Parts: sequence; C-alpha cells; structure tokens
Amino acid sequence: MRLMLNLFRAYPLASFLMLVALLLSGLAEGLGLSALLPVLKVALYHNQPGSGPQEPPGELELMVLELLDWLGIPPTLGPLLLLIVVASTFKALLLLLAQRQVGYTAAQLATDLRLDVLRHMMRSRWAFFLHQPVGKLTNTMASEAQRASDAYVNGATAITFLIQSLVYAGVAVAVSWQAALASLLAGVLIIGGSHFLVRMTRRAGRRQTQLMISLMSRLTDTLQSVKPLKAMAREDLADRVLNLETNKLNKALRRQVFSAAALNSAQDLMFTAFIALGVYLALEQFSMGLATVMVLVVALGRAFSFLGKVQKQYQKLMQGESAYWSLLDTIDQARRAEESLGGGTEPVLHQGIRFEQVGFAYDGHEVFSRLDLEIPVHSITTLIGPSGSGKTTIIDLVIGLLRPDSGRVRVDGTLLEQFDLREWRRQIGYVPQETVLLHDSILHNVSLGDPQIDEAQVVQALQDAGAWDFVQALPEGMHTQVGERGGRLSGGQRQRIAIARALINRPQLLILDEATSALDPASEQAIVATLRELRQRLTILAISHNPALAEAADRVYRLAPRGRVELQA
Repeated sequence: MRLMLNLFRAYPLASFLMLVALLLSGLAEGLGLSALLPVLKVALYHNQPGSGPQEPPGELELMVLELLDWLGIPPTLGPLLLLIVVASTFKALLLLLAQRQVGYTAAQLATDLRLDVLRHMMRSRWAFFLHQPVGKLTNTMASEAQRASDAYVNGATAITFLIQSLVYAGVAVAVSWQAALASLLAGVLIIGGSHFLVRMTRRAGRRQTQLMISLMSRLTDTLQSVKPLKAMAREDLADRVLNLETNKLNKALRRQVFSAAALNSAQDLMFTAFIALGVYLALEQFSMGLATVMVLVVALGRAFSFLGKVQKQYQKLMQGESAYWSLLDTIDQARRAEESLGGGTEPVLHQGIRFEQVGFAYDGHEVFSRLDLEIPVHSITTLIGPSGSGKTTIIDLVIGLLRPDSGRVRVDGTLLEQFDLREWRRQIGYVPQETVLLHDSILHNVSLGDPQIDEAQVVQALQDAGAWDFVQALPEGMHTQVGERGGRLSGGQRQRIAIARALINRPQLLILDEATSALDPASEQAIVATLRELRQRLTILAISHNPALAEAADRVYRLAPRGRVELQA
C-alpha cells in the first residue's frame, strides 16, 4: 500500500474526508446489522408464541436493547425494521460522499500527473528532451496517468471494503467471539493462500507498463512514416514489428486476466465452504440458537465477502502500481534535467550577436572549435553548408538551448548566459524546416490560442508575413480550417502562416531553419521578398541549402565539416 500512503500525503485533506465518511458509514452499517438480532428474536419468538422456548439474550442483544431503551425506541418489529432502514440510508449517503470524494481526487490526480510531466519536460534541457521517445511521453500522458488514477480508486475502494469487513467482523465477535475468531482465522488463511495470484498480477502489470512504452514508441515512429512505407509497398514491415509487440502485451494481459479470474473463483468457493461448515458446527455441535446463527451467517458472510473484495481491489491496484512509479520516474528524470535559465539581466538586441572562439561537441564528437562569426542587427545572415557541419547547432546556441563547451556567445557585448533566457527567447521568432499546423483555424494557428492576442494582431502578423492577401480571399478568411497538418493549404501558404506565427509577438530576431527547403522557386522568391522587407525592423538568421536565400542575404557563412567557417559576403 506504499502507493496509497504516497497519494494520501499528496492529497491529505481529500483523503481525510474520505476516511471520515467511510468510518461513519461503517458505524451506520454496524448499527443496522446489530439491530438485526433483536428483529429476528421478535420475528421468531414474539410473533410465534407456540414456536418453543425463547433463546436467552446474548451480550450484543443486551447492548442493543439498552441503546434502544436509552433512545426511547420500543424493541418491536416495526421500529426495529425502521431503524435498520434509517441506518442503511445513512450508510448509503456517507458512502456516496466518500465515493464522490474518491472520484474527484482520482480525476485531479490524473490531471496533476499529466501537468507535472508536461511542465517538467518543457523545463528540461534540450539535450535531455531530444533523447525522450515521443511514444513514451504519449504513453505517460495517456495510459500511465489513467492507470495511476485507477490504482488510487482501487486502493480507496479496498479501504472501503476493509472498513466494512471490520465492522461485520466486530458484530460477529460481539455475538460469539469464539465462532468469529475461528472463522476469521480461516479467512486469513484463504487470503494468504491465494496471495500468489496477486503477485502474479503485479508482475503482469509491470510487464504491461514496459511493453506499453515500447509499443507506443514504435507506433508513433511508424505512423510518422506511413507515407513512405505505403509508397514502397512495405507497410507489411510495420505490421510485423507492431504485431510482435502487441502479442507480447497480449500475453501479459492474459496473465493478468487469468490471475484475477482465478482469485475470484477460488475465493468464492473457499469462503462458501467455510461458511457452510461453520453453520453446521454451530447448529449441530454447539447447539446455538437459530437467530444467533443467522446473524453470525450474515455478519461473517459479509465480512468474508468484503475481505475477499479487499484482496481483489488490492490486486487491481497492483495492476496500475507500476504505471504510477514509472510516471514518477519520468517526472524525476525531467526534474533532475531542468534547464538553468541563466542570470537576470534584461536582454537587448541593438548591435548584434557574436560567437567568439566557440567550441561544441555532441557526445564527444566535435562539431566545431574556435568558431568566430557575427550576426549584425537589421540584416539577413545565412548559414550554408553540408549536413553535419553545425548549422542547426549554431541556431541552438543562439537560442540558448545549448551551451558552448568553450568560448563565448555575446549579444550586444553581454554574455548570453547572463541574460534571463526566458525573456531572451520571447524576443525570438522561430520557423522550423517542417511546418506543422494544427487542425484548426488560421487564427488559432497564428495566435496558438493565446488569450492576450486579439484578431487585429493576427491580421498584422499575416500582413507582415505576406499572407493576408490569400487569407482574405478564403471563404471564411482567417477563420478557415487548415485541415490535418495544414493539408488544405499549399506549401508556400503553410510557410507564410508559420512565419506569421513567429512574428505575432513582434520579435527582435527571426530564425528560419531550412524554412524554404520544401518550396518551389516561385514560392521561395516570394518569401525571400517578404524577408527583405522584414529586415528593416528585425534581425534574420537563416539556414538554407537554396541559392535564393543566400543571394538575398547581407552576410553568408559557409560551414564545412570539422568546424571550418568561411565568410562569403
């Protein structure tokens, strides 16, 4: 129950209210059951005077009769039945409150876990984030968070059943402690003997967590490669890989299902056998009264039933426990990899950006050393060169996603690490190579749902990006839906929407990472013309393999392998 203790500490007030409601509902149920013995006595003897000698009252009955006398309730059939109904109603209302609290807390738990994963991942270092499979994060946000929430519900339900089991056991002890003790010892033996099925479920749950991470990672990668796979008629390869992973998961789920079914069947059979044996011994060997035996049967039967449910709910908790710890491990890794956001100096960009003797290596592989270059303000600086020469690394260093191993990056003479990096990045507009638009309106794709951005600002950004003319001509204007990944727009139109998105916050620095590589010459020339106009009020840093952007640049750096840099213009 380490998971439940962990969650109780995380949600102390909600857990306390739940436990209070459960305890009160248990007391109400115990009161209703205790009143059952006098009811049976009345039914068996008072209403049937010729049925034989009345069974002498036991300790429990005497306690109930004293309580009824103190409350002024006559020990007759009608008031006693009414008392049972009232106690049951009170118990039902308290259980409803407790279960509602459990449901609300479980929903909040899933939400909090998802937000914790998201926040810590967004705050982690870029190098750490790059090593996280998208499928793993998807599984963490969806499957693991939900399974952890379900585990909390199952744990809380187990506590509910445990309290109810203890209440019924208490009533049985009050009726006949010898019979109750013998029966409860038998129940403990049954629970202990079947606990290996719980351990089987726990192992299956851990295996399920591992396989879900692997399957979701492979599935995400496969879905991103559907088009080339279909184009080459090789989708059967994806089917074989996913089929293998899915079958492994299926085996784990089968073990989980079998252990749950076996526990359910074995428990019910053994509990029924022990109760039948107990009834026989009570009536035949110990000559107990029928009313007392009936109350014992009800009390012990319910105690066994709820005790069995405790183990079944605990078994379900074990199914989801591994998901919770896996999710916490993901959060902890991201927390330990949290990015340092530098000093508190207010960033400014009035002169330019300089790289001074900068060296950087990825996993021991040197990208460049002693790199010197300058990016003047209000100009277009273009980086060209073969793949692997360090162009994207330079951009990541400018953004502050990476830190140089040696040398310095200065902005207006100030070391970049002395800036508040969050404020520095707010002055940057970034357009990636692959333009990914949301399946939403043009308005939402530019503003990204920021409530502080109004339609007038979106219109201005579209105009600055040279996109307003075609947007205005659409049937619904900027409220037009762009389709999945922007599929209803042409490549050039999608790129202009992406530029408008980068310009919406009026940045000082615009970065384009191969932003025109997928465009036809006409679309590229149109965007280059737009960039020439934009450099009058901001600084542009671009990566490009295409000659058009290099020809329009004020400064061109050609990067070669092993960090060689040549200034061409």
